[in-house]
Order: sequence, then C-alpha cells, then structure tokens
Amino acid sequence: MRTHQAFQSDEAAINAYLDSLLTQRKLSGHTIDNYRRDLFQLHEMSKAITLKELTHHQIRRFVSKLHASGMNPRSIARKLSAWRGFYQWLAEQTGLPFNPAETIKPPRQAKTLPKALSVDDAVQLVATPSSPPHHAQEDTLTPVCNRAMFELLYSSGLRVSELTGLDVRHIREDGYTSFSWINLDDQELVVTGKGNKTRIVPIGLAAVDAIRTWLSVRNQLVQPNEPDGLRALFINQRGRRMTPRIVQMRLKAHAKTLGLPLNVHPHVLRHSFASHVLQSSGDLRAVQEMLGHASIASTQIYTALDFQHLAQIYDAAHPRAKKK
Repeated sequence: MRTHQAFQSDEAAINAYLDSLLTQRKLSGHTIDNYRRDLFQLHEMSKAITLKELTHHQIRRFVSKLHASGMNPRSIARKLSAWRGFYQWLAEQTGLPFNPAETIKPPRQAKTLPKALSVDDAVQLVATPSSPPHHAQEDTLTPVCNRAMFELLYSSGLRVSELTGLDVRHIREDGYTSFSWINLDDQELVVTGKGNKTRIVPIGLAAVDAIRTWLSVRNQLVQPNEPDGLRALFINQRGRRMTPRIVQMRLKAHAKTLGLPLNVHPHVLRHSFASHVLQSSGDLRAVQEMLGHASIASTQIYTALDFQHLAQIYDAAHPRAKKK
C-alpha cells in the first residue's frame, strides 16, 4: 500500500513537483521555469486557501479572471495544463481525492482568418517570371519550373505536398503506383490528399500553358539514376523530385522580389484560390470539393474572407459607410 506524504507548505509541494519534473521526466530548465511561474501564480491567486483546499469552481473563477485581464487563451491553456499535472502528482503523493483542474477548459481562441492575396497580387505573383538564383544566372530552367508550380498552386488550390507528389502521368510499374498525377488532355489533376482521399481538380488554361512549357524542357534535368525523378512532374536541378521546402523557398524569394506585402508561402496561394473562387461563384460546396476538405466547416472560414472583401468594398463605396 502506498504511503502518502504531507508537505509543510504549498511552496514545498510545488518545489518537490518541479524537482520530479527535472529528475524523472528530464524536462528542460526553460520548461521547469514556465511550470514554476504558472504554479506560483496559482498559489498567489489562492491567497489564504491552500492549494489542496481549492475547488473546481475556484479554479474556474481564476481562469475567468485571467481571461478578463486580457491574457491570451493559449497562455491560459498552458497554465491549466501545468495546474492539472501538478494536481495529478499531488493526488499520487498525498491522497488528494480529486483533481480540481481536471475538467476545466480554457477560453476558445479567436479564429484567425487565413491570409489571402488580392486578385491583382495573386495574378502578378504567378504570371511574372521569376529570376534565376544569383549563383546561377545562366539557369533558364528554374524560372520555367517556378512559373508552372506557382500557376498550378493558384489554379487548383493544392497543398504544397500535393503539388510535389504529382507524377507526369498515372504510372504503374514494379513496386510503384501513382497516387497523384496530371492529365493535361482533360485539364485536370487526380490528387490524393489528407486521409488518403482522392479528388479530381480542374486546371486553368494559364496553368496548362505553363506546365506544357515546363514539360518541353523538363527532360534536360531528368537523370536516369533517379527513378522517382523520372516519375515526378516537378524536379530540381539534380533530377530529383521537388521538395515542399524548395517550393516554399522559391515562392517566398519570388514574392519578395515583387515587393508583395505578405509573407507569401504556398498555403497563401491555396487560401487565395479558395477566396477568389468563392467571391466569384458563391459555391461553398464546390470550393470544399476542390480543396479536399472532409468537412464543410473547414471551408466556411472562407465565407468570412468573402464577407471581409465585401465589407471593404462597402466601406469604400457606400456614401453612408464612412464616418464624418
């Protein structure tokens, strides 16, 4: 039978818990400092009541107080996690009958709208040829590849991993079967995305043209000893399948050269695709299908972007919208 121990003070209990985190769980000094700050804040908020005496309702009130003071919900969630861990340990050490922080949830975090480019900025980004790397000014193939990748990201709303996973066609050979590929004749992609769900996505004419141009020079980079590169639609200078990281770096550099205001990454083009299609069509279900969202709830955030766009137009155009 386990022997329970008693601590002379809350401070002693907290310090013993922190010592166990350091010696048993091997947490870093920085993490221990965060735990210490969160636990001693709880101790200060409890005032004359010991930590063992705190109730579920009192801790809930502390959470409400932190939220009312303007603390970020994420920070409150971290504190609650520290408090729950401490009380679980305290119950094991002292026989405390319940964990007063167990079922308390932090305030909901406000959903931040995804960043999207304006239509003009998006078109400028994908239509403007990129410059070759400074160390390889004679490189004429990288800008052609970039143009095709950027056009396709915006045209079809792909995740960057879906873009780099595309094959030049459907391939079935020894030990390999394509899970995503391009069909230029039908102007569509077959994409296997999250959850291994396959969807068919259309390709715009501008992207089709850019991809055809890329395919006309792609063979100059193909390496016979790179079988995955032979299959891949987009390959790098060494003939290997393009990686998401390289796409991110190239797109960011291109956007910076153009002086675009956002920190542009591939997901910005996905957001822009969804926002612009929704603005033009109003068809949320179609956008859901093209993005490959399992739930319509994931797509509905773009209705907020659409409303934001309409609100900006209203504020600029309506004679009674502006404050005098």
